Amino acid sequence: MREAYRRWAGVYDEVFGAVSAAGRRRAVAAVNGLPGARVLEVGVGTGLALPRYAPEKRVVGIDLSREMLLQARKRVKRERLRNVVGLVEMDAEAMSFRDASFDIAVAMFTATVVPDARRLLSEMRRVVRPGGELLFVNHFAAEKGVRWWAERTLAPLSRVLGWHPDFSLGDLLEHPDAAAEIAPCPPFGLFTLVRVPNRMAFA
Repeated sequence: MREAYRRWAGVYDEVFGAVSAAGRRRAVAAVNGLPGARVLEVGVGTGLALPRYAPEKRVVGIDLSREMLLQARKRVKRERLRNVVGLVEMDAEAMSFRDASFDIAVAMFTATVVPDARRLLSEMRRVVRPGGELLFVNHFAAEKGVRWWAERTLAPLSRVLGWHPDFSLGDLLEHPDAAAEIAPCPPFGLFTLVRVPNRMAFA
């Protein structure tokens, strides 16, 4: 995945920025509406979402790609985003943060690119305080039809694409009813917002 995103870093905004913009707006709007100031953005990438956070949110972003983080740091400097308090190269499946370090963790288009989405979920749960919130925006595979066929045809190319086209909600949540909200996002419901309260007993 490091290699895939090293290739994408310079053109990511132009290639993916527009199609993912509505999902990012939806996710950050949800974050801004939640209580708590300490926000972790997992898989911050080039920082496309960073300018949208409310000024009172104190945002830390992590990413595995040094090249993507370089672009994010340029954006923070260029747009004078003083509420972005850290951008750190870090593995989302093995974070170095202490337990309960954040009020909210949000992962936008990240669950499909990590090797183990359940491990990602577990780490996000650990670093967010009990009673906080976990949010995901992601593409989840169709269950049938032409899109189902296309996603499974593209699945062997996942190492080149840098994401898994056949990724399902069940790959992230063992019990999808643990989510407090599952809402489609534009365009055409291609992406989905999932909000999961960080309860003590979690499945």
